[in-house]
Amino acid sequence: MPFPPPPPSPTDHPRRTVLLIGASRGLGHAMAAEFLKKDWNVVGTVRGTGRTLLHDLADRHAGRVEIETLDICAPDQLAALRDRLSGRLFDMLFVNAGTANRDPAQTIGEVSTEDFVQLMITNALSPMRVIESLEGAVSAAGLIGVMSSGQGSIANNQSGQRELYRGSKAALNMFMRSFAARQAGTQRAMAVMAPGWVRTALGGADAPLAIEDSIPSLVAVLLAKRDRPGLEYLDYLGRTVPW
Repeated sequence: MPFPPPPPSPTDHPRRTVLLIGASRGLGHAMAAEFLKKDWNVVGTVRGTGRTLLHDLADRHAGRVEIETLDICAPDQLAALRDRLSGRLFDMLFVNAGTANRDPAQTIGEVSTEDFVQLMITNALSPMRVIESLEGAVSAAGLIGVMSSGQGSIANNQSGQRELYRGSKAALNMFMRSFAARQAGTQRAMAVMAPGWVRTALGGADAPLAIEDSIPSLVAVLLAKRDRPGLEYLDYLGRTVPW
């Protein structure tokens, strides 16, 4: 009589998959690398057709990184991505997007209308369009998250500065609150994340945190958050940020 097959070991399970929007460089690329370390697969998006750090990551992790093209400010590209992902289900959707105006030191009265509109589209409107469009691709018990900033906290704004950037992230936070209100009663976890001031192309050379100081902890916070339904505004150490 043949012996019965051994019970599955704790590692004999399908890898979970994160759909990571904006993963070509900086914080997004670092998040992709960290999820791979946590034994997740990654579907990451890049803008354009050129080679990026995410392509290098895919080469080093054969079969575990898929690369899609998306400019989040282009609705036609978003619709095409949704069609390409039709029928797939992800354990997490995280939107990493952010930019600053040409002169972040300008007061809101000095900002040009062009810069105001572009920043609000990139930092607030487009991330929410991605979430609204792709939420159906996230499992009912999955997590939907977005990269915000501690500077999006209205309660913590005691110094002003970077006023348009602050306003765009505060708007993103409010839109996520509205989205979460429509999700009330579900098992879905949602997170608005503040990564800290990190040395990237956006954060600049004077930022106190290296990517390695922020992103491994931020990903750990997201993984823990999956067990807590509802929306939270958290920093990279898991501390609650006041709205």
